[in-house]
Amino acid sequence: MKSERNAEIDAAHIEGKAVRPDALQCLADILRADLAATNAAIVERMASQVPLIPQLAAHIVAAGGKRLRPLLTLASARLCDYHGERHIGLAACVEFIHTATLLHDDVVDESHLRRGLMSANAIFGNKAPVLVGDFLFARAFDLMVTDGSLEVLRILCRASATIAEGEVLQLSTQNDLTTDIPRYFQVIEGKTAALFTAACEVGAVVAEVGGSKRVALAEFGRALGMAFQLVDDALDYIADPAQLGKTIGDDFREGKLTYPVLLAFADGDSQERAFWQRTIESGDQSQSDLGQALTLITRHNAIARTIERAREFAMEARTALSIFPSCELREILGAVADYTISRNH
Repeated sequence: MKSERNAEIDAAHIEGKAVRPDALQCLADILRADLAATNAAIVERMASQVPLIPQLAAHIVAAGGKRLRPLLTLASARLCDYHGERHIGLAACVEFIHTATLLHDDVVDESHLRRGLMSANAIFGNKAPVLVGDFLFARAFDLMVTDGSLEVLRILCRASATIAEGEVLQLSTQNDLTTDIPRYFQVIEGKTAALFTAACEVGAVVAEVGGSKRVALAEFGRALGMAFQLVDDALDYIADPAQLGKTIGDDFREGKLTYPVLLAFADGDSQERAFWQRTIESGDQSQSDLGQALTLITRHNAIARTIERAREFAMEARTALSIFPSCELREILGAVADYTISRNH
């Protein structure tokens, strides 16, 4: 199954352009100075007189994350020809919001691995990560206030609330096979795409760019976030655990209704549906059930269909950028959309 996935990656093209596997590194390189300043701001704002706070926060912040969301803020501002420094603090703010949600998510999901390392809750227990997540949210809001823009505050506060709503909605759909595709998209638009959207939109705001360009950046972020989550859902069933940085099948074990499962369940016969009802709805799973789930997902071509839907969102993201003049940064952001589909972790 992994070889099939690799073939998909090798053959992946969007708008006739081959995937650039180094796209995210290219983005980090072109924004090297801004990213370094953002990382410095993150370290500075993690400081606390309570030693456990920077210790725990540093565990996840320094664990090798892609920094994709803050890079989107930096890139969006620069794409709008911004030459100030406000985007630095807001990129750090975006990363704090993201990190806080990761800490909370790992507690809720009882995850033991994050980016190939032990999760914070596996090391420190559940209470400290929740409280440090709250601390990081507070730091994020402090950065918003420091920026001084009510519009920025509105965008990022709304995104933070939407993320929480998306997580709660996912919790309410867990183990519920009556969940349909529109509800699933509502979940991922909330829990994942909302922060991508906000990260891009605030870049336009600090550059004082409104109208169609601001809308385009927000749409780029939303479509990219949707594609990113769809690929995450596929990887949970087919990735190499060493590359993914966590065990595969976590979504299955937790009873999450993700796109591959929804497709396989919708197309399955009565016997197959009974399997999903037992394992997902009732949570009655044996050690061999993940293998059977993979068999059914493969039978109904659900991984390829998930990747194809993600590719459609990536194309939407690329199209949204067409309003901007052609330049290296725009090309790299388009390549990041391609990378989102081809990544293996």
